[in-house]
Amino acid sequence: MPETEGYRVPDVCRVVGISYRQLDYWARTDLVTPSVRDAGGSGTQRLYSFQDLVQLRVIKKLLDAGVSLQRIRRAVKFLREHMNKQVQGITLMSDGSSVYACESQDEVIDLVQRGQAVFAIALDKVWDDLSGSLAKMKVGKEPPKAARAMTRAGGA
Repeated sequence: MPETEGYRVPDVCRVVGISYRQLDYWARTDLVTPSVRDAGGSGTQRLYSFQDLVQLRVIKKLLDAGVSLQRIRRAVKFLREHMNKQVQGITLMSDGSSVYACESQDEVIDLVQRGQAVFAIALDKVWDDLSGSLAKMKVGKEPPKAARAMTRAGGA
């Protein structure tokens, strides 16, 4: 799906692994607002960009690890500042309370050597995983070309 069209809420929830209520709350509290199109009243749909999905997936991973929403908001601010750049090589690490952005192996090693239990989220891995999930989802929705051609031609 081209970036300008965006991703609809049901697809976002499915690919990120969150509920509609979570997504709606995060949009209403400005944690992650849809950057393609926000809801504009009854009958309009929010449309999220790929970068929005990356942010949402990271939020989900941090929540699953027990990081507070307040600290996640700070991490999302960092993500927004760096999403225009290539995320390759950036690893978010957390000890469950703080979130650190490591842009080099030295920073990762320094953080781990402090003796704290940490987990890491490699942003380029999240990016690649989302790309693969969206490609699979798109393939699953579209009927084969031959079936579309027969439908247009009034066949079977």
